[in-house]
Amino acid sequence: MITIRNRDERGAVNMGWLNSKHSFSFGHYYDPAHMGFRALRVINDDRVIPGAGFPTHGHADMEIVSYVLDGALEHKDTLGTSSVIRPGDVQRMSAGSGIRHSEYNASKKDPVHFLQIWILPNEEGMVPGYEQKAFEREEKQGRLRLVGSQDGRDGSVVIHQDVDLYATLLDEGDSVTHELRPGRHAWVQVARGQVRLNGEILKEGDGAAISKEDSLTLDGVVSAEVLLFDLA
Repeated sequence: MITIRNRDERGAVNMGWLNSKHSFSFGHYYDPAHMGFRALRVINDDRVIPGAGFPTHGHADMEIVSYVLDGALEHKDTLGTSSVIRPGDVQRMSAGSGIRHSEYNASKKDPVHFLQIWILPNEEGMVPGYEQKAFEREEKQGRLRLVGSQDGRDGSVVIHQDVDLYATLLDEGDSVTHELRPGRHAWVQVARGQVRLNGEILKEGDGAAISKEDSLTLDGVVSAEVLLFDLA
């Protein structure tokens, strides 16, 4: 069963410096029919103007993944981390027992476009942590590259939940298939471009919840970047 979350039905906020689309309830946007999917709680499609960003604020008991599509995102936190996240990078911050951080567009002239992803952790009160890794385009081109997992296998960042996160780049004519083990679910998020998921067209910004399917096939229609979450 595939249930499409149409991009035009997402929550939206435009604060001038921030233009954000919410796949699930977040902040002032509340929709009881879209409170997340399995352990996946938030997917925000954020665009921040040059020089602006989120001032220091706190989180607890959440795995927060940032995936930059264009531009550069500057991150600082109370662990002493200071980094810049660029396209190809995957950042995971475990809020655990409590962490404060800020995120700003690292450029004074170019916007930054990124996906902010929250995943419920498998336990509360963990020691906060941070991890960031870079994945080359060649690793994702025409194939599913594991970029996040519970055990950190294949060089992926560690996510403290039973989830495998894959990224792929698909040109027209490219195709990838992912097998779902019995009892597993999936979420597909089209970050850009257009794909066909088991015959269903998904455009940039569309998401899809998948249950009771044995396998997923993604075919490139218009040059695309896609995230696939394999979830318990």
